[in-house]
Amino acid sequence: MTEHPLITELSDGVLTLTLNRPDKLNSFNEAMHMALRAGIERAHEESAVRAVLITGAGRAFCAGQDLGDRDPRKMDGPPDLGHTLETFYNPTLRLIRSLEKPVIAAVNGVAAGAGANVALACDIVLAARSARFIQAFSKIGLTPDAGGSWSLSRLVGEARAKGLALTAEPLPADRAADWGLIWKALDDDDLMPEARAFAAKFAAGPTRGLGLTKMSIQSAATQSFSDQLDIEAGFQREAGRTADYAEGVSAFLDKRNPEFRGQ
Repeated sequence: MTEHPLITELSDGVLTLTLNRPDKLNSFNEAMHMALRAGIERAHEESAVRAVLITGAGRAFCAGQDLGDRDPRKMDGPPDLGHTLETFYNPTLRLIRSLEKPVIAAVNGVAAGAGANVALACDIVLAARSARFIQAFSKIGLTPDAGGSWSLSRLVGEARAKGLALTAEPLPADRAADWGLIWKALDDDDLMPEARAFAAKFAAGPTRGLGLTKMSIQSAATQSFSDQLDIEAGFQREAGRTADYAEGVSAFLDKRNPEFRGQ
């Protein structure tokens, strides 16, 4: 039994969160749920955290919910899976989406069910070519959750979203990249070096501007063009008042590399 369900490391502004139940393909139990949430809350609270990297230990990213914890045969009645979502998944997913800092998912192996959808809630998704994304819910009589119905329909369109959800066919990383579901598929040996390089670049960047960029793009899906123009103006007003903007302009005019401090 794994003693620590999440390995946490903060280095040079990058908070790395490694799902750590490799014997269970990093499937979620309550301890791992709460540890991941605590990690994302830390990213919200600490200015020293300027980017987050989420990955999995062993040969999987995350196989979704540990079904052994939700076995109807071991219960007095059917489980309340809505309670599971409302209590464990949904608060963490809202924290990921509302974090005004970049969140990178390095999908090192299978990402199934809610595990796939946790990855898709991140801002940059990199995947090893051996990785597979599986909307496994239909195989056990369930529906997509953890934001999957929202992410799939927006990222790949209704036809492909329904195909993935209804058939539960594994989607290879290369095809996921071709379809626009993820940012990039990489050779397995290149995944973590590139993911760490992405995270390091973000952590050394203009944190406030990156966070506002994330918020702006996320808001666009539900806004009219005219309303989004107003949102952009407000975000740009805020970004223009940061020390990082002043440093960025000064560095550009001085023909030197900027030294952003995330302020």
